[in-house]
Amino acid sequence: MNDPTTPSERYQQGMATRRAVLGDGHVDRAQHGVTEFDRPFQELITEAAWGHVWSRPTLSWRERSIVTIALLAALGQDDEVAMHVRATRNTGATRDDVCEALLHVAIYAGVPAANHAIKIAKQVFEQMDAEEAA
Repeated sequence: MNDPTTPSERYQQGMATRRAVLGDGHVDRAQHGVTEFDRPFQELITEAAWGHVWSRPTLSWRERSIVTIALLAALGQDDEVAMHVRATRNTGATRDDVCEALLHVAIYAGVPAANHAIKIAKQVFEQMDAEEAA
């Protein structure tokens, strides 16, 4: 019988992938803010999104990053777009990849969605450049 306090293998893989893609600092901040209310949600996204989907071998992290940014931009999920643009430093997706993904968003999901996501991506890339220069 499994001990309910012991994380599943899927959760452990998910947490490792989540940390590798988003960075320890981001994940530590997210984990620090977890309450009993949102703990089930955090466990779900760690197991499902990170442990199952992001950990699959078929697509590279670069490819998953590009797809994720396009989907989030199309859905207007600004905070998530910024988080995943920042994660490109760990996934191997380039600025050209992000630009191409957002061109697809413009055609298939609408110019306003892409325009807003481009604004967010530019701000994040500027922040990343400033961090690297410091």
